Amino acid sequence: MSTLFSPLKLGRHELAHRTALAPLTRFRADDNHVPLPFVKEYYAQRGSVPGTLLITEATIITPQAGLYPNVPGIYTPAQISAWREITDAVHARGSLIYLQLWALGRTASLDTLKAEGVQDHLVSSSATPLEGAPVPTPLTEEGIQAYIRDFALAAKRAVDEAGFDGVEVHGANGYLIDQFIQDVVNKRTDGWGGSVEKRGRFALEVTKAVAEAVGADRTAIRLSPYNTYQEMGMADPVPQFTYIVGELAKLGLAYLHVVGPRVTGSTTIETTKDIDWLLKAYGNASPVVLCGGFSDKTAVEAAEKYKGEGFDVVVAFGRWFISNPDLPFRLKEGIEFAPYDRSTFYQPKVVEGYTDYKFSERFALKAAA
Repeated sequence: MSTLFSPLKLGRHELAHRTALAPLTRFRADDNHVPLPFVKEYYAQRGSVPGTLLITEATIITPQAGLYPNVPGIYTPAQISAWREITDAVHARGSLIYLQLWALGRTASLDTLKAEGVQDHLVSSSATPLEGAPVPTPLTEEGIQAYIRDFALAAKRAVDEAGFDGVEVHGANGYLIDQFIQDVVNKRTDGWGGSVEKRGRFALEVTKAVAEAVGADRTAIRLSPYNTYQEMGMADPVPQFTYIVGELAKLGLAYLHVVGPRVTGSTTIETTKDIDWLLKAYGNASPVVLCGGFSDKTAVEAAEKYKGEGFDVVVAFGRWFISNPDLPFRLKEGIEFAPYDRSTFYQPKVVEGYTDYKFSERFALKAAA
């Protein structure tokens, strides 16, 4: 049997196999950032193969952390209640679900922040704007400490109130934590920038605070060393990310999530770069979730390759999991993946392209038996 279909201990839980749902922004929350009722069905469908790890779409920790229209939050009773229904539905299918905790920084929608009466400016590590966007205000020491607390409090709400099995800190893809990590944005010369260690400090302090709040074995973080989305991309990410994952390895996390070099934002590219050096720096301290344009074939190959090198890897699928709610079953049984319709990925508040993809006939027959 392929390594991909063997069980794996992840934090305080056990996965039945080593494929996962990658976090995917889908804009299926209402105007108050509450997941819409059909979001419960979406996640339950993708948890239909028992023992599957689901990682939710990025979820706002507080309004001040930055907003987009129709993305979910985890800071109001209505949001928490909606998420509780979702986690209960996933658990009823025998699967696990982690909430991805999100702060946007300079990438937030200023129009949305103003319209919702939150604030009239963007924030970041430094006054380094996206091209054509407003200049963000560098966070003060007080502001940085507030964000660290907000991440921890959001984690507690997610686990203690909304019923999540754990949380994943979003430290990737050019959002706030990544804006501290990477020197293309972080121009600080204080305790939060100016060196590898100081640029990595915010990511590490947030992760430690979250781990203290809910337990390290319920805590994960996502990183993207090669991402160029949202004007990111260090000239040489190896020293920076080697340091960070070396420090993360000491924390006893549930897992480390790494975006591979083939993915930048929602685009897949061809490259000869790899993340083998990152896994070696992490030292198999806990399982590593990998995502990055995997196919059925390359997922199996990756699991075998890294197992042979002494690493426990979980392969996360994004786009293919959208159109194949029974993806782990299809993968194991060799059933062809159904195609996805990219035009429906980001349509706000609609069911089309969300919960209307079919299960394979073989899975449906098995489920009905």
